[in-house]
Amino acid sequence: MDLPQTEQQPDDPNRLPPARRRRARRLLAPLDVDERAAFLAELARRASPSFDFFLFSLLAGLVLSAGLVLDAPFVLVAGAVLAPFMAPVVGISLGTVTGSGRYFARSLAGVFIGSLLVFLASLVVGFAGQTWAPAQPYLAAVHARISWLHFAILAAGGAATAAYIVHDERKAAVSSVILAYGLYTPLAAAALGLSTGMPHLWPDGLVVFAIYLAWVTLSGALAFAVLGYRPLTLFGYTLGSAVALLGIILFIGLGGAGAAFGAQVGIPTPIPSATPSPTLTPTVTPTPVPPTNTPSPTPTRTPTRTATITPTPSPTPVFAVVQAAEGGGGFVRDEPGGGIVAILGNGAVVQVLPETVELNGQVWVQVITADNQRGWMLQILLAAPTPTP
Repeated sequence: MDLPQTEQQPDDPNRLPPARRRRARRLLAPLDVDERAAFLAELARRASPSFDFFLFSLLAGLVLSAGLVLDAPFVLVAGAVLAPFMAPVVGISLGTVTGSGRYFARSLAGVFIGSLLVFLASLVVGFAGQTWAPAQPYLAAVHARISWLHFAILAAGGAATAAYIVHDERKAAVSSVILAYGLYTPLAAAALGLSTGMPHLWPDGLVVFAIYLAWVTLSGALAFAVLGYRPLTLFGYTLGSAVALLGIILFIGLGGAGAAFGAQVGIPTPIPSATPSPTLTPTVTPTPVPPTNTPSPTPTRTPTRTATITPTPSPTPVFAVVQAAEGGGGFVRDEPGGGIVAILGNGAVVQVLPETVELNGQVWVQVITADNQRGWMLQILLAAPTPTP
């Protein structure tokens, strides 16, 4: 780490006298120059990427992409918990605020390699899950869009991780889960879109990842600045490096935002509201009615004998009640064994027509439902017919 050298080598913070260690824990940042330099070196060691970071990044990419394919929020949370401690992201913030170009580049390279492993793992899951993946997973589409709520949560997570890493690395690991979820999930969504061809995932998720990474880095740098880790010189090389590194972070964030708003990539699509269309009212044109001729009355003969009409009795309709032993009802089909046209529950009354058909050892009768739907039902599903007179 590029820190100004002093004439006396700083003491190891782990070997400081108990009084000095207690004073360091009580203060936001050590006031002594040597002690401050040693503490910065210790922070740089904590935030350095390691082999475990890359290994667990690969594992997190596999689990997160599986959660996106399955649309399972629980699997996504498990992937964030399995993710490594996002130390390189905090390292980028620390390198930015202290003006250490070498440490900034090393941390940024560590984030790039870890993100590349997540992307490759998600590509593999996307190619393997093309046969059983849904057409458009809901969670993947959500995490490939910019969200102001995610901005607020990531800002809190980045500031908390930077603050906790100074005093309690275990608490920093807990808040680091927020960073892993917010950064790796849109990256996994972008890889799924590239491998499966799902719309609105690639390159939207990649742009969202770049914007969120810049935002988290700025939040962590602001937290470090509040804690007192600022450039050591006012107009020297350290301050100039800090400004240059901050410009790089702003370039990444603003470049991603420009791509998002310019090409509408990663921007949530508003749902258009329905516009009522005017309905034309037809105009009635009166049509003149031609005059009708009045027929002249004609004489009619008075019949001498009137024939008596004998009424023919009409058959009494036969009704039955649906009473299925299993299933709670029966189907009305358009023909014996054909397609379903209605579903009747037990207790429904139908009119039974005299026509019957025997098919595959089962007797089908033609019925008319209460809503005048004509169809066929199995005779064994009907009970209590009205006797024919």
